[in-house]
Amino acid sequence: MKDLSILIPTYNDVCTELVAALQRQAMTLGGHYEIIVGDDGSTDQRVLMENRNINHLPHCRVDEQPANIGRAAIRNLLARTAQYPWLLFIDSDMTLLHADFLYNYVATEHADVIDGGVEIGGDAKALHHCLRYRYEKSSEQKHTAEKRQQAPYRDFHTANFLIRKDIMLAHPFDERFRRYGYEDVLFGKQLYDSGIAITHIDNPMGFCTFEDNAAFVAKTEEGLRTLHLFSDELKGYSRLLDFTIQHPMISRIIRCWHQLFGRIERQWLCGSHPSLRIFLLYRIGYFLTLK
Repeated sequence: MKDLSILIPTYNDVCTELVAALQRQAMTLGGHYEIIVGDDGSTDQRVLMENRNINHLPHCRVDEQPANIGRAAIRNLLARTAQYPWLLFIDSDMTLLHADFLYNYVATEHADVIDGGVEIGGDAKALHHCLRYRYEKSSEQKHTAEKRQQAPYRDFHTANFLIRKDIMLAHPFDERFRRYGYEDVLFGKQLYDSGIAITHIDNPMGFCTFEDNAAFVAKTEEGLRTLHLFSDELKGYSRLLDFTIQHPMISRIIRCWHQLFGRIERQWLCGSHPSLRIFLLYRIGYFLTLK
């Protein structure tokens, strides 16, 4: 049985229910465990007050940073702080779906890094006008364990994964990644370069809460700026980046289109009837205008 440190980085996100649900499962495993929430300088006082209730749960605590140190650095700090040899990283906006979630991880043998994946939740009718929901749902079939294992390093994500602590400490996240996007992709590349295998299994956490369209478009733009900043290092690990390299003529057309109509596309995407096709076109065009 694996002794387990469950590590949850968070920023302005209440995760008391998630921690309580994980703690109830951890109690049944028979091994040692801890749950550490790493608050990365949250500014919402209500969130901070609610999350401090986690400190009253057995083997659980919140470590608060006085200022935001970034998505990569907070994960590295949690890894250094953890006391057990196996680290389970879970994003704070995830939802626990299955009663055997932790057991499935600790029972998986002969694997040093395990990606459990995510499952998209939510009411399809109620979320019909939500761009984030529609985008994630349209991609869901591409993220089964079978599909992810076909490109195990490029399709690695940090929302829900287990890793040996010694591997994590030897190959930390690149702390140049302070903003949203692609720190997980480069981490997968680092594991590939070091010859460390990633095993993908179907042991998903639920992705059930979605920001509004304007917030998602802004987050997408932030991620594309990150991709642009690290494009040399991420070649071969981003489908969007590879597309722009492999199709220069089409890329020039899309760039011109974006310069003419990008503002209109953005207004449409932030409205109540967003189009996934327009979203794809906007992403490519936005990225190309950064170059």
